[in-house]
Amino acid sequence: MLEFISLLRQRYYVVLNSNAQEVRYYQSVFEQLTLAEAFFRKGRFRETLPLQIAIIGPTQAGKSSLTNVFLQSQNAGVSPLAGYTIHPHGFCHSLAFFDCKKLADYFAPFEQISSDNLSKSRFDCYSLTHIEKPSLLLPPAILWDTPDFDSIDSTHYREGVLKTIALADIIILAVSKEKYADQTVWDTLKLIEPLRQPTLICINKLSEGSEAIILESLKEKWRDYRRDNFPEVMPLLYQHATKSPEIPESKQQILFALAKKVQREKHHRREQKLLQTHWAEWTKPLRAEHIVIKAWQTLVDDAIEQALNDYERTYLNHPRHYETFQQAIAALLLLLEIPSVAKVMMTARKVLLYPFKKLRRLFGYNRKHLATTSHEMTVLTLLLNHILTELAHELVNKNEALWRELSEQLRQNRTAVLNEFNHAAEDYHQNFQQDVELAAQGLYSKLEEQPLVLNTLRATRVTADAAVVALTLYTGGIGLHDLAIAPAMLMLTNLLTESAIGSYMKKVETDLKTQQFTAVKKQIFAPLAQHLHTLPQHIKTETYFAISPEQLATVETKFNETPHGLRLL
Repeated sequence: MLEFISLLRQRYYVVLNSNAQEVRYYQSVFEQLTLAEAFFRKGRFRETLPLQIAIIGPTQAGKSSLTNVFLQSQNAGVSPLAGYTIHPHGFCHSLAFFDCKKLADYFAPFEQISSDNLSKSRFDCYSLTHIEKPSLLLPPAILWDTPDFDSIDSTHYREGVLKTIALADIIILAVSKEKYADQTVWDTLKLIEPLRQPTLICINKLSEGSEAIILESLKEKWRDYRRDNFPEVMPLLYQHATKSPEIPESKQQILFALAKKVQREKHHRREQKLLQTHWAEWTKPLRAEHIVIKAWQTLVDDAIEQALNDYERTYLNHPRHYETFQQAIAALLLLLEIPSVAKVMMTARKVLLYPFKKLRRLFGYNRKHLATTSHEMTVLTLLLNHILTELAHELVNKNEALWRELSEQLRQNRTAVLNEFNHAAEDYHQNFQQDVELAAQGLYSKLEEQPLVLNTLRATRVTADAAVVALTLYTGGIGLHDLAIAPAMLMLTNLLTESAIGSYMKKVETDLKTQQFTAVKKQIFAPLAQHLHTLPQHIKTETYFAISPEQLATVETKFNETPHGLRLL
C-alpha cells in the first residue's frame, strides 16, 4: 500500500503543477497523501523508534518558546519574526543519540543536517540535537519543534511539517488567543484526526480572565471538526518578566500521562482508518479518467463490431465479391486429371496427401500475389480507414482534456496502425490459403465418391478451360477477382452445384466462411482493438494521472484480502 500511495502522491504532484483550475483541490489531496505516505512509512519502523512528541501550530503561536519550556533549556531558536523556523528540529531527550539516528530511513529522502548548517533555501532536511540535561517535564522522547503550517511560504516546507506530524506519538498544538480560531488550525486538526494521536492543546499568551471564554470556544470548534473526545487543554499565561510561557504546576506531568495513552499496537488499524477516510476523494480523479478510458474502449469495440458486420455483408455474404470459395474450386482443378495437363496432374495426384507446398512448387503458387490481388484485402483496408475516421469524428466532439489527448494520440498513431493492420491482413490472407487448400481436398475426396461426376468433369471442355484460368491465377497472370467472374469458372461452379455433391459444396462454402470470419476477427481485428484500447497508456502529458484501472483494482483487491481489513467497495 505504501508503494501505491507514493505513486499516487507523485502523480498528484505532477498534475498539481500543470492544472491551474484544480490547484486548491489537488493541493489538499496532495497534503493528505503526504501525511498518509509518512504515516505508512512510520508503520515500518514503529517498533524501533523512541517516543515522538511534536509541537505544531500557526505562526507566532510560541512553538519554539514552548519547546524550550518543556526542555527547560534554551536550545530551540526563538524569533519574533513569522516563519523563522522552516525545518523540523528534533531534540533527543534522555535518549542515546544512536537511537535518534534511526530516523534517517523514515525521513528519507530528507537529510539530517546540524542546526547550524541548515539553509533557508533548502527545505528537504531536518536537524537533531542531543539534550545533555534531562527535563523534569519530559519523558524520554524526541521533542520536535516544527515550522508553522499557515504562512504564505509554508507550502515550501509543509512536507517537513506533515512528516513530523505523522511521526509523532503525541501532538502538542500551540495556539495563541489570536490564532486558535484560524481555519488552517482546524483544517490541520481535521486532517490528522484518523491518526488518533493523544493531543494536548496549549493556549499561549493568555491574559487573566480570558481562559473560560476561549476554552468554551475551543470545545465548540472541536465538536464541529472532530468526532473524538475533546483533548487536554493547558492555558499558558504570558509572563512579562521572562517573556515566555509558564507551565502550571498541576500540568507539569501531563506529557508523562499522555505517553501512557500511546498505542502503537493500533497503528495498522489507524492506517486503515486513514484510508477509509480519504480513499474515495484520493481516487476520484482516477475514476473519472477510468470512465473516459472505458468509454473510449467501448467506442473502439463498437467500431470493430460494426466493421465485422460490414465485412460479412460486403464480402462474405456478397454474391459477386466473395472470391475465396472460387479459389478453393481453382485449387480443386489442380487435383483433377485433365488431358492437356495429364503429366502435371498425375504428379499432383501422387502428392495429394502431402502439404500443398508441393503444389506450390509445381505451379509456382504465389500466396503474396493472391493477397495483393484479393478484393477481400481491399474491403479490409476500407473498413480500417472507416474505423479510424469514425473514432476521430467521435473524439472531435469531446471537450475534456483526456479526450483531446486521445484524439492527438490517435492522429499520431494513424500511420503505425495502418501499417500494423496491413501486415496482419497480409499474414492472415497468406495463412488462410491452408484452409482453402483443405477445402479443395475435401471437395476432391467427395468427388472420388462420385466417379460418374468426376469423370464427367474431366471430360468437359469447361473443366479444361477453367483449369487454364486456375493455372493462370497461381502463376500470377490474373487476380482473384478476375477468377471469380471468369465464365469458365462460373460454369464449372454451376455444374458442381447441380451435381450430386451440390449440397456438400454448400456446406464446404458455409464452413469456409465461418472459418474465414473467425480468422479475420482473431488475427486482424482483435490485435487492432488491443492496439487502440491501449492508446491512453501512451499519452505523454502532465495533466494525466496515468494509473490504470487494473492497478487501482489490484490495490483495492488487497483491501478485501486483508484479515479484519478494509471493505471499501
